This record gives sequence, C-alpha cells and structure tokens, in this order.
Amino acid sequence: MARYFDVHPVDPQPRAISQAVQILRDGGLVAYPTDSCFALGCALGNQDGKDRILRIRHLDDRHDFTLVCKDFAQLGQMVHLDNAVFRAVKAATPGQYTFILPATKEVPRRLLHPKKKTVGVRIPDHRVVQALLAELGEPILSSTLLMPGDAEPMTQGWEIKERLDHLVDAVIDSGECGLEPTTVVDFSSGVPEVVRRGAGDPTPFE
Repeated sequence: MARYFDVHPVDPQPRAISQAVQILRDGGLVAYPTDSCFALGCALGNQDGKDRILRIRHLDDRHDFTLVCKDFAQLGQMVHLDNAVFRAVKAATPGQYTFILPATKEVPRRLLHPKKKTVGVRIPDHRVVQALLAELGEPILSSTLLMPGDAEPMTQGWEIKERLDHLVDAVIDSGECGLEPTTVVDFSSGVPEVVRRGAGDPTPFE
C-alpha cells in the first residue's frame, strides 16, 4: 500500500516532505503534484523506478523522461545552454514548460534520447515540488501521470491513491492539480521548436 501525505500547498510540512524524500532515497516511486499536473517520480539513479513508470503507463524504452530541477544551478549541471538559449529558458522559468536540451555527462546515458543525446528538463513553480527538491538535493526523474486509455491526467490525490495503491510507494496530495501537461520546447538544435502545446504559453517560442 502507498503512503499518503496530505501536504499544505503553500507551507508544506517539513516532516511530511522529509518522509516522502526518504521514500525516494530508498528507491521508491511517488506520485506528486506540479504546477501543470500530477507526475510520477523517482530518484535519478533508480533504474527500477524508471522501469515501473514505463510499466504503469504502458510506454516503451523510447519514452522521454523529464528531469525536474529545483533551480538554474541544478538545471545547468544537467544540460548545455548557450547564451541565447539560457536567456530564453531563464525568462520562462520557473513555469509550465519542459525544455529538451543536450545533456551533460551528469545525466546517466540510459536517460538520454538514443540518437540526439538530449534530455528534458524543467523548473516547476510549485511550493511542494520545490520543498521535495530542496530536501532531496538532486533532480527527480519524472513523467506525467497519464494512465493508459485515459484522455486526461488524474487531478485528485485520493483518486490516485485508490487507483495506484499497489503500484506506487507514496502519493503526495496538496489539493486539486491541473489537467494540462507542460508545453515542451525542443532547443536541441539551438532554435526553439514547440513539440507539444500544453499549460505554458507557447507564443514566446514560436
């Protein structure tokens, strides 16, 4: 059975955050809220957690995972940014965007796009995620919590707990979450290409 954490959306309780992060450190998989919609997440080096996400969502090995980062210092360790890309990404973060960028050697090879050697990164504008990332000290390997056959992500923590009770190790609930995944912008060629329109306004990148 999954642990259930009812966390305040603005002032998350440190004890609950600490316990949830310990589950991540111990190799667990958690469902957690972001500023776009709920996500499934595990620690960066957790191969089993990554495989569990693929199984839960019925995805293949080509699925692009996202590294959810606390801030630009952390994001900059994971991806290469030239000055122009840095300014564009900086202007849109924190926020409801995922950016596909060339990965640094800090990112495990198994997480990269097999041909492009890229990875998705984002900095969410959400107090609970920020608290988790601050406590964990590294990015969370994440994927949108969109179940096979569903048209939209689940928005209620209790619903996720009921449905995924034996598939995840923890559910973090801070109230109703959004329905729309992030807008995805591919900067791997140095020029922005909007590959998915979502919660973030794509206009600055078109």
